[in-house]
Amino acid sequence: MNWPGKIVRLLSDLGWPVADRKLYEQALTHSSYAHERGYRRLHNERLEFLGDAVLELIISDYLYEVYSHFQEGKLTKLRAELVCEASLARIAFTLNLGEYIRLGKGEIVGGGATRPSLLADAVEAMIGALYLDVGLEKCRQSVIDLYQQILFELKEGVLRRDYKTLLQEFTQARFAFTPVYRIIKESGPDHQKTFEAEVILENDTIGSGWGCSKKEAEQAAAREAWNRITP
Repeated sequence: MNWPGKIVRLLSDLGWPVADRKLYEQALTHSSYAHERGYRRLHNERLEFLGDAVLELIISDYLYEVYSHFQEGKLTKLRAELVCEASLARIAFTLNLGEYIRLGKGEIVGGGATRPSLLADAVEAMIGALYLDVGLEKCRQSVIDLYQQILFELKEGVLRRDYKTLLQEFTQARFAFTPVYRIIKESGPDHQKTFEAEVILENDTIGSGWGCSKKEAEQAAAREAWNRITP
């Protein structure tokens, strides 16, 4: 299947009400690809700029309506969690968006198709394209649908930055390996133990962290690894 055909399939799978497919092709064209071919401005950076603002508005409006009992400070923190790079990268990994982005040769060699920051930018560019294509109201519902799982976790009170999942998705996509965790230290009395965990990838320790439970320690280790190895 050629690249435009793959974009059509992606948009169909998303169920987006598309009118102008060219906008989405631009949203999934990285500047490295455009510059190699002399396309100048036919890449996704301007759409990313627009999508970032549209996403903040949609998420802000959602939080304002649904969480009417929260004060401004709490709403600001929740919005930051929802629109941050890690949340956007999580959505991109779920969509396998890296398969659809046109990259320059250098970005391909450097693993750009699995780079969280690049994938997060592409999600924002897609949102910008959708806004231009169909307007705010239709774009709003599609974005909420895109965030369905994350918003469910927020509603259930279990929203947290799941670095173990993020790290697993990233390492499988980039290195074709799954990280392994092990508890390397326990300290304190039985009723108040603390644990130290490390995360290992291909026999190398890539992160470590402490927590009041083994799961919490593993999350801390995954967070350190994520921040260390994702460009």
